[in-house]
Amino acid sequence: MTGPDHIDGDLELVVLSAVGATAIVDVQVVQNLWSGYGQILRCRLDGGSQHSVIVKHVRWPEQRNHPYGWSSDRSHDRKLQSYEIETMWYERYAKTCSDSCRVPRCLTIETRADDVIMVLEDLDQSGFAGRRQSVNETELDACLSWLASFHATFMGKPAEGLWATGTYWHLATRPDEFAALEDGPLKAAAVTIDRLLTASNFQTFVHGDAKLANFCFGPDGRQVAAVDFQYVGGGCGMKDVAYFISSCLGEDDSERMEGELLDRYFELLGDALERSGKEVDFAALEEDWRGLYPVAWTDFYRFLQGWSPGHWKLHRYSERLARQVLNAVETLEIPPAPETR
Repeated sequence: MTGPDHIDGDLELVVLSAVGATAIVDVQVVQNLWSGYGQILRCRLDGGSQHSVIVKHVRWPEQRNHPYGWSSDRSHDRKLQSYEIETMWYERYAKTCSDSCRVPRCLTIETRADDVIMVLEDLDQSGFAGRRQSVNETELDACLSWLASFHATFMGKPAEGLWATGTYWHLATRPDEFAALEDGPLKAAAVTIDRLLTASNFQTFVHGDAKLANFCFGPDGRQVAAVDFQYVGGGCGMKDVAYFISSCLGEDDSERMEGELLDRYFELLGDALERSGKEVDFAALEEDWRGLYPVAWTDFYRFLQGWSPGHWKLHRYSERLARQVLNAVETLEIPPAPETR
């Protein structure tokens, strides 16, 4: 989508100095940020080290306009923190990612009183121009491979400066949506479900918003890169896997392919951990995380029930997994709350 043919002078100077360019020759609006918090721009350049860059320009809105009506001060504060964490991710951790879990290179970040400017590599120019609304088996496998490599890369690493618990829907960060949830077994079990995930002995970084829309594909669909790290933080990798599968498969395919997708993910995770040289009891990890897959799915299902009743993901497969988890947690003691990092 073509946007303004110029940007304000301060922003222009930040972009030009980031890559040593002489001029911005074209500006396109890639997308508006959620709830009116700014824009993502593609700037085409003359001179310098890059032909084009992506600019994520976050601005605090004068009026908040959440599409589902969640525009409280708590929601605003969470968004501000999410952008602070995204800058920390790019400054401290992104360079750790190899080509097997490709992310955009950060060229510069400038934080000011009422906005944040992130100048990033244009993944389209780097061979990842593909976007998908649905996936074939090759593309699905590529995304699972990215997640496995990402989880292996950060296995056991403290999420310093990031969300202590990654994802945008976890219980502690969504009290308003929890309050809106109808009383019943799901609400009663929410704390247990959350603690089962945080009490796992195998913690890594989770992307936190690993939906299909945040993956950029290479020409043949065999390689992907991922974007949008506002909710990266500590957690069980099943959160990303369940959320990703829910973002690109409907109820029938989610149920039919559950076994083979989990088998493939753990095959890829085992290979990635072996490449990383980390000493992990993989058999114990797999047993633990396989058991937490329906728990992670149900945790997101709980959030949706409070946030957007009637959402298309609240289907029979989600309900079946939730019943399975709720039946199981009746016999469990609530795990202790984890220590605060």
